[in-house]
Amino acid sequence: MRVGFIGLGTMGRNAAASIRRAGFDLVVHDIRPEAIAPFVAQGAWRGEDPANVISRCDAVVTMVFGPKEIERVLRGPDGFLSTSCAGKLWIDLTTSSPKLMRELSREFRAAGGRPVDAPVTGSVDSAIRGDMLMFVGGEDTDVEAARPILEAMGQIRRVGNYGNGYVAKLVNNQLWKIHAAAIGEAMVTAKLAGLEPEVWWEAMKGGAAESFVLTHDVPSIFAGHYDPSFPIALCLKDLALIQELIAETGARHELTDATHARFKEAGERYGDGAGEMTVCKLIEEDAGVSLRVAGNWTPPWEVQPPVG
Repeated sequence: MRVGFIGLGTMGRNAAASIRRAGFDLVVHDIRPEAIAPFVAQGAWRGEDPANVISRCDAVVTMVFGPKEIERVLRGPDGFLSTSCAGKLWIDLTTSSPKLMRELSREFRAAGGRPVDAPVTGSVDSAIRGDMLMFVGGEDTDVEAARPILEAMGQIRRVGNYGNGYVAKLVNNQLWKIHAAAIGEAMVTAKLAGLEPEVWWEAMKGGAAESFVLTHDVPSIFAGHYDPSFPIALCLKDLALIQELIAETGARHELTDATHARFKEAGERYGDGAGEMTVCKLIEEDAGVSLRVAGNWTPPWEVQPPVG
C-alpha cells in the first residue's frame, strides 16, 4: 500500500515519519517546500498537489490547520475531487468542524472514495513516538482497511460513524482547555498559600485532580517555556470550533466561555505563537510569583522517536 501524507507541520511531520518507519511507500505534500525536503531525502516521493498525491496512492492521510485548509484539499482546483477518488482511502487527522467534514465525506464517498476521520489527541511527543490516540469514525470496512496505517501512528479509539471523531476531538479539547486554564489558578493559589509548585504537583497526581494536562503539561510551566509546540493560535482555533459545536447543540457553556476569554487574553498579551500553557502564565504574572522549578524537564519536542 502506498500512502500519501498532506500537512507536515509539528504533528503531521512526526505522524508521517511513523508511517515511513512502518515500511509504507510514502508520497508527501505541504505548502512549504522546506517541509517536504527531509522526507524526499529519506526516500519519499514529492507530491505536487493534493490531486497528484491521491492519484499516486492507495490511501492519503491529511493533517492540516483547520476547516478552510481541509476544504481546500478536497474542493480546491487541484484538490481530491478534481481527479478520480475511486477506491481511495482518505484518513483525516485534522481538528475540524463535524458539520463541514460530514459534507466533505459525502462528496468524497459519492466520488467513489472511502473516508475515515481520525483526529488525534496528545502532544508532539506522542506523535514522535507513534502512540497518538485517534478518535476514529467511519464505515467498519473502511476503518479495517485503514487500520495498518492508523496503528502505525498510534492507538485507535473507535467512536462510531464518520464525523463522530471530530465531535470526540472537540469535546476532548473542551475539557483540556478548561483544565489548562484552571491549573494556573490552582497552582498560583497553592503557591501564595505556602505550598511550593513541585510539592503541589506531586500531591495532586493520582488523586481527583489527575489529568493528562496535569501530568504532561505542568512541567512546561516549571521549565518556563509553556510548550510552544502547541501555540495559542491553535488553541483559539479549536475553541472557536468548540463554540460552534455548542451553538449547534444548544448546550450550556459558561465554563467554556470563561476559558475562551482566558486564552484570548493570553494571545493578546503574549502573541498567537506563544505556548498553550501561557494561559497559566497570565495568573502567575498577575500574582507576582514564579512557578519555575529546577529540574531536567525534557521538552516534548525533544523526545526521541523509536529506533527503526
